[in-house]
Amino acid sequence: MKRRSAAASRLATCAMAIAAAMSLNAGPVDAASDYPPVTYDRLTRAQSDPGWLTYYRSYSGQSHSPLKQIDASNVGELKQAWSYQFPAELKQGFEATPIVNGDYLFVSTPKDNVYAFDAKTGAQRWKYEPKLGAESFKTACCDVVNRGVALYGKNVYIAMLSGEIAALDAKTGNLVWKKQMFEPGLGYAFSLAPLALDGSIVVGTSGGEYGIRGYIAALNPDDGAIVWKRYTIPDSGEKGAETWPDGMQAHGGGAAWLTGTYDAASRTLYWGVGNPGPWLAALRPGDNLYSDSLLALDPKNGKLKWHYQYTSNDTWDYDGVNTPILANIQYKGKDYDAIIHADRNGFFHAIDRQTGKLIYAEPFVKATSVTGYTDDGKPVQDPSKYPKAGTTIDTCPSFLGGKNWWSVSYDPERHIAVVPSLHACMSLSGKSVSYMEGLPYLGEGFEIKPEPGSEGYGELQAIDVNTGKKLWGHWSKMPWNGGVATTASGLAFSGSLDGHLYAFDVATGKVLWESPQLASGIVAQPSVFEVDGKEYVAVLAGYGGANPIWGGPMADVAKDVPRGGTLYVFALDRG
Repeated sequence: MKRRSAAASRLATCAMAIAAAMSLNAGPVDAASDYPPVTYDRLTRAQSDPGWLTYYRSYSGQSHSPLKQIDASNVGELKQAWSYQFPAELKQGFEATPIVNGDYLFVSTPKDNVYAFDAKTGAQRWKYEPKLGAESFKTACCDVVNRGVALYGKNVYIAMLSGEIAALDAKTGNLVWKKQMFEPGLGYAFSLAPLALDGSIVVGTSGGEYGIRGYIAALNPDDGAIVWKRYTIPDSGEKGAETWPDGMQAHGGGAAWLTGTYDAASRTLYWGVGNPGPWLAALRPGDNLYSDSLLALDPKNGKLKWHYQYTSNDTWDYDGVNTPILANIQYKGKDYDAIIHADRNGFFHAIDRQTGKLIYAEPFVKATSVTGYTDDGKPVQDPSKYPKAGTTIDTCPSFLGGKNWWSVSYDPERHIAVVPSLHACMSLSGKSVSYMEGLPYLGEGFEIKPEPGSEGYGELQAIDVNTGKKLWGHWSKMPWNGGVATTASGLAFSGSLDGHLYAFDVATGKVLWESPQLASGIVAQPSVFEVDGKEYVAVLAGYGGANPIWGGPMADVAKDVPRGGTLYVFALDRG
C-alpha cells in the first residue's frame, strides 16, 4: 500500500520531528473487519468499554478512562504508533475527539469531513467529504470547526455547519440519510458532536452572535425525522418569557452549541445554553431565561425538569454551555449526586442534579463581573461592570471565559477535576445595534488584556470537587486550549499550543511525559482506548478556533504556531 510522511516539512530540521516523520500512513483499506453495533445498552456501559464510544467517552461527561496499562512507571516509554496528516488546505482548528469502536477510529475535521481509520495501524478505511458551499461558512462563529461524531447502531452521525445532519454507514462511509435543519448562512450552524441516546440523536445549534433563537433537537436515528425540538429562549406567553422585554425573545440567542450529558438512571438529559442576544444587556433588562443556563430535560420529549442559571442578564458573553459533568461528591459532610461545571464566568460550580439547587460555587480564575452567589444560588453581579452605549468597562474574565468549550476531565476515584483555564480580562464598550438577519448582533466592542498577576494566559489546574478548591496548577505563557482525558492509573493527558501532548500526575500535577514536537498546537481533547489488549492515546493537533480570530494579545503570543491538522496515536513501544 502507498504510504506517505505524516510530519510537516516545516519541522524537518527538528530531530524529534524527523523521528516522528518515520511513522507512516497506510492508504485506504477494505471494510471487511467486523463492526460491533453501538447499542443504547453499550452506551450506558461505555465507561467500561475498551473503546471511546462517545464525545466524553461516556454519558457522564467525565472524559475518564478505566484503563491502567499506561501508568506513571511506564508513561515515559510512550512512542508514536502512527499518524495521519490531513490535506494541506485544512488550516483551521481541529477540535474533534477521536471516537473508537472496536478497531474503527473516527474523526471529523474542519469543514465537516469525516475519516475512518484502522485504530491499530492508521490504515484509512474511508472518508466523507461533503464539500459544503461558501454560505455554510458565512455565519460560522469562531472558525469552521467540527467537534466530532456520534455512533449509534451501525451508523456514524455528523452535524454540519450547513444545517445538515448526516448518517453514514460506519463500515463504508456511504451516506444513509441526510436531514436539513435550517438554511445555512443566516446565523444558525452546527459545530458540536451529536449525542446518541435511546432511539434519538440529539443536537444543539450554534449562532448566538447572530440573533438566532437557539434550540436543542432530537432526531430519529433511522431516517432523521424530528422527534422533538425545544427552543432555549421561551416564546411570548411561555414560562420564562417574562424575563425578557416582549419581542426580544425572537432573536434572543441562547445557542446550545456544545454536547450535553445524560443520566441513564434518572433518564435526564443535561444541556448547557449560551449567551443572550444582543450582547449589550441594556437593550434587554431582565434575567433573560434560559440563557447562560443548565437545562435538565426529559430525553423523550424535551420537556424541562428544572434549570439553573449561572449568569443572569449576561452582557459579557459568559455562556453556560460548558460541560455538565456527573459526579458524586461529599461537601461539608453530606453526599450529593452532583453536576460539576467550570463556567465561562470564572466559577467552578457543583449543583444537585436531582433538584437543580446550587451546592457551592468557587472562583477558579479572577472574576470581577460575577462576584459570588447567594445562599439560594442566584449570581451576584457588579452593576458597574455593565457597559452602556458610549461607555467602556474593564472586567475579568474575558468574553472567552475562565474556561471555554475545552473538556474538563473528572477522576471519580481521586475526586479531582482537571480544568484547562484561561487567564485573561477585557475592556468592553457599549454600542448601538439593530437586528439584521445574517449579521453580527452584538452591540459591544472588546479588547482582551492579560489577567493582572497571572503567570501566563493558560493554566491546566486540578480542583478538589469535594471542596471546589485548587490543588495544583501548570502554567503556560500561551492559552491552554487543549481538553483533558484522565485514566484510572492516575494520569491526565492534555495538549498545548506549544505542539506537545503531556501526561500529568493527576494528584500532583507533575509532568511525567511530553510528546515529541508535533506539527501544530493542540486545541482538542485526547481519547484513551484499548484494541486487542493494547492501550493507545489519540489526539488531533491543529491550531485554530476562537483564539487566532478574537484573542488579541493571546493570538499574538501564538502567532508562530504552525497551522494544519495531523492525527497522532501513541502507545507503549512493546511490539
